[in-house]
Amino acid sequence: MKKLRENSWFKLLTNVYALIGLFFVIWMVFLDTNSLLIYLNLERKLSELERQKVTLERDIAADKKTLLQLNDSIKLERYARERYNMKRKNEDVYLIEYADSVQ
Repeated sequence: MKKLRENSWFKLLTNVYALIGLFFVIWMVFLDTNSLLIYLNLERKLSELERQKVTLERDIAADKKTLLQLNDSIKLERYARERYNMKRKNEDVYLIEYADSVQ
């Protein structure tokens, strides 16, 4: 028993300050509302949202460019024909799909 008490690991584990410090570290990493695990999860979500923001800003810029182009009636008609398969009266529209483009 005396040999065990003289061991450096036993002295460290029975030290009150070391036990309190260990408890504090475990509390902050796993149990606290602002724990390290929650922080890392929030950082991951934040980076994902920032990537999504960049993508959406790029889409907004493309849509603004399209809206500026659609002020012209000829381009508006072309956009409606290509995008929504619209047609004029007494006009037939044929859609041609290639085998490699059909899913």
